[in-house]
Amino acid sequence: MDRLEAMSLFVAAVEAGSLSAAGRHFGIPLATVSRKVSDLERHLKTRLLNRSTRQLTLTDAGHAYLAACHRILDEVGEAERTAAGEYSAPTGELIITAPIVFGRLHVLPVVTGFLAAYPDVAIRLMLADRITQLTEEHIDLAVRIGELPDSSLVATRVGSIRRVVCASPAYLAEHGMPKTPKDLAAHSCITFEGLTAPAAWTFATGKTELAVPIRSRLRVNTAEAAIDAAIAGVGMTRVLSYQITAAVRSGTLCAVLEAFEPQPWSVSLVHAGQGLLPVKLRAFLDFAAPRLKKRLMQATWQA
Repeated sequence: MDRLEAMSLFVAAVEAGSLSAAGRHFGIPLATVSRKVSDLERHLKTRLLNRSTRQLTLTDAGHAYLAACHRILDEVGEAERTAAGEYSAPTGELIITAPIVFGRLHVLPVVTGFLAAYPDVAIRLMLADRITQLTEEHIDLAVRIGELPDSSLVATRVGSIRRVVCASPAYLAEHGMPKTPKDLAAHSCITFEGLTAPAAWTFATGKTELAVPIRSRLRVNTAEAAIDAAIAGVGMTRVLSYQITAAVRSGTLCAVLEAFEPQPWSVSLVHAGQGLLPVKLRAFLDFAAPRLKKRLMQATWQA
């Protein structure tokens, strides 16, 4: 039995959701895929998959074995890339993830520049507002905003962003400029899931943090919608500084309570950092880090 082939078929079946889909991916008949996975289970003396006519589900042993297969197949792939010369010239595919808005505004322009400079590298850019698992999801590099938990991941800090309260000049002219966070009790606020809580916003007062109750008159599920509502004069919202740079500079929004902002959040490039880095990843880090630093420095305004 070719165990590496059987492992590859097992992983493909789980990821595709069926043995037949794995067979189509590799150009192998369904009967052959089923036999090889069954041979693997007999070799291991345990069941890896629960099969039904509609779906495959992993057993407890299957979950553990799937993670081991990913590690083993990744190491084999790394050895093959080394032999093929990927560690001498940037080639192959990079999988990169970043938050949706930050990725569109700042990461995508850097990626397009990198692709122009390195024609033998392809990039899959995944924009998602969630914490991805680099090893489990086979991601080469992640752009992370915020404090990083202690882990074996390697991080390169490229800058920071602020959490900013803002409103339109028309709203402030009608309702007044808040001088302290407690003044927000008299104002209408716009909140959105992911950054702000519907009931309270946190501010810095010296070395401590202060949670201030707010009155959320509008709740939305994206920062863009919150910003548009603030520009329309609905109320105040709290967003990340890079999201409103253009609006502040154009005068359609004004930042308020800047003296009470919480500590800025770091922006970092994060990768697994296990073993020798492929040249494609090293090349992207060297290319992207200074450019993202420059973009973050430019995406601010004078208080």
